[in-house]
Amino acid sequence: MNKIVKDALVLTLITLIAGVALGLVYQITKEPIAKAEEEATQKAYKEVFETADSFKELDNFDADKANEVIAAKGYTDGTVTTCEVVDCHKALDASGNLLGYVVTMKSKAGYGGDLIFSMGVTTDGTLNGYSITTIDETPGLGMKATEDKFKDQFKGIKATTLEVSKTASNDDSTIQAISGATITSKAITYAVDAGLVYVNSLTTGGAA
Repeated sequence: MNKIVKDALVLTLITLIAGVALGLVYQITKEPIAKAEEEATQKAYKEVFETADSFKELDNFDADKANEVIAAKGYTDGTVTTCEVVDCHKALDASGNLLGYVVTMKSKAGYGGDLIFSMGVTTDGTLNGYSITTIDETPGLGMKATEDKFKDQFKGIKATTLEVSKTASNDDSTIQAISGATITSKAITYAVDAGLVYVNSLTTGGAA
């Protein structure tokens, strides 16, 4: 019996020490991790809105309401188009004037899991492109969504709805899929479509 009690006390002590150690590690790493995440986020914003001097969270942003907007257009219906609006920031110039919006989208339709990216849209509806912050697609295939050859198709266009094709097209509204990664291509493209729907609701609704 004494041995059982002794072993139990030893295990309890080990557990307590391990718990304290993990707590200390978390406290030490929490701030650097948060800082790194914020830097990655700001880098993504700047990539999709190079002319912006600063970014400010949209006043009274409500993710639930934002997703109601895109759901009304069929972008959260459980198909390959399933996605959601994560957040939205205003892109401002040095004088604080509104240049457009940076919307962070999550697509749940990636081949390897969720895809999270930020996309920039000017006040006149021009798409500046997107910048991925979270991706776990297949190397050499879906990961090509991070490369300029695919990403550049989303820059400088005003299309309100983009479609994916396996063949090249001169139509700005048609995105040529990554060879061997149609699922990833559609996940990005249709999430961008949803983001455009949300931004359109802001501009037509007079958001500032």
